[in-house]
Amino acid sequence: MNKLRGVIDFCLRHQTAVGYGIVSLLTAASEQIFSSVVFKCPCNSGNLLYGSVFLLVPAFILFLFGYMVNAKMWRLLTGSCPQEKRCSCSSWRTGTQCCFLLLPVTARTLVAPLTWIAVALLTASFYECAASGTSLIKNLMCKGKDEKCHEALVRIPCDERILQKTNFSTEFPSLQAQSQLIGWFLIVIIATMALILTCVNRCCSPVSYLQFKFWKIYLKKEQELFETKAKEHATRLAEINMKCFFEATDPVPFYTPSREDWWKISVMYSLSSQEQYYSMIHKYVNTNRGSGIRLERRDQNLPVLGFVDEADTIEAGL
Repeated sequence: MNKLRGVIDFCLRHQTAVGYGIVSLLTAASEQIFSSVVFKCPCNSGNLLYGSVFLLVPAFILFLFGYMVNAKMWRLLTGSCPQEKRCSCSSWRTGTQCCFLLLPVTARTLVAPLTWIAVALLTASFYECAASGTSLIKNLMCKGKDEKCHEALVRIPCDERILQKTNFSTEFPSLQAQSQLIGWFLIVIIATMALILTCVNRCCSPVSYLQFKFWKIYLKKEQELFETKAKEHATRLAEINMKCFFEATDPVPFYTPSREDWWKISVMYSLSSQEQYYSMIHKYVNTNRGSGIRLERRDQNLPVLGFVDEADTIEAGL
């Protein structure tokens, strides 16, 4: 029981990393199923198209799906183009801001697609099929040989014994080796970039390490309380309305935040060294209940590479 509790505590403390790990494992498992069950290289002139589709199209679908399930994406877009106003990302300046705000979203979204591509390259099935149909590989591996070499090359994914029967150029690695080398280089590049960006984010943080930890705890608790209070408030409002409807009574006074109040707390907030606020709700309640806030969506500050953005700290957002 103690070991199980320790595992649960570890997962809770590192839920973001654990979540990325689970996504990567599921993606890798899906790729293995596709490559072993669904994928069948035609071994003809259509190798390039067929292999490329299996290598890139699932990755693109995972990329789009990652955007769809990202809460920060919808928080940024919701209400950005109301009918009575111009789109908040229409001008060059605000458009640039929106792009910077979407950078951390894109970084998270790329986890699954890059995992698919990396695993696919290591298993080599998709690349081997696609590369065998390219003119570049034909010119490299069949240099100085007749057309029979080209015809044999496209049949390699279906019968590896052709490599033993045909004298391909030994100056270049096999298609499987090429795929695995590219896969490892891709993994190294991704890991290096992730480390560099993390170091830059940490160095550019406007707050100290312990204050940042406190901020994460505060945001988590604020989100939990927001969901609880919102559910209670909505339930109470619904009960009042249903009672008035069915009993034909006048509604009792019941305060609900105005539309302007909802806009104020929905703006993305960046932790600043000049302000002792930890979220837009915190800022709202400490400035005369929001009367002093004049911040609109287009005026929000850019977080430093997304590091000090509240929606980056808590994955689900508010």
